[in-house]
Amino acid sequence: MTSEERDSHGAVEAIAGLLAAVALFLGALELVYRPFRLAPVALIFALTATVMSRRHQRLTGFAIAVIGVCFVVGASLQVITHHPLY
Repeated sequence: MTSEERDSHGAVEAIAGLLAAVALFLGALELVYRPFRLAPVALIFALTATVMSRRHQRLTGFAIAVIGVCFVVGASLQVITHHPLY
């Protein structure tokens, strides 16, 4: 592996980690702001990070779990407090 390939591989890993972190943040944000809008975007970011990197598999798995749990809890809170879902 040349140094150029190693550098591009490191950049892909960094971007995948960033996408996973953004997905985790959006998943947590679903608790307080419109879960039906944020969940699909967060899932797309998490799945893209999963495809891009094997190194961040645990982080993306955790992000997908957080997205699912926060979607259910956030949607329940929105219904209980009579706020819009989307």
